[in-house]
Amino acid sequence: MADHHHLHQHVEVSDDGRTVAAAEVIISGEPGGTARVSLRAEAGHITPGRRASLVDAVLDLPQVRESARLEAAFPLGDGESLLRLQQRCRDVTTCPAGCSALLDASLRSGGPGARGRS
Repeated sequence: MADHHHLHQHVEVSDDGRTVAAAEVIISGEPGGTARVSLRAEAGHITPGRRASLVDAVLDLPQVRESARLEAAFPLGDGESLLRLQQRCRDVTTCPAGCSALLDASLRSGGPGARGRS
């Protein structure tokens, strides 16, 4: 009777009325599953903290908080997103894949803002 559907969500962070960073989120239908996230940001200068805000918005989604694992893809040079993911997740491993970085991690329990929020 298990329902193996996936939930798709789109998350955006704006600055002065324009979208500067966005994420596509796919969450497995069962609690304790894996959340898969693709993070991207607009080319050029982005206000510091916007990429971290996007990571926070994704990790604070109720369905992501119910997940046990996170798989994320983001641009290889995006140190701000990587740092926030390392702060908010545990058992983080990353590897390069072309011009992207792939991250695999366990999600921290404890609900929104679990450890590492600044």
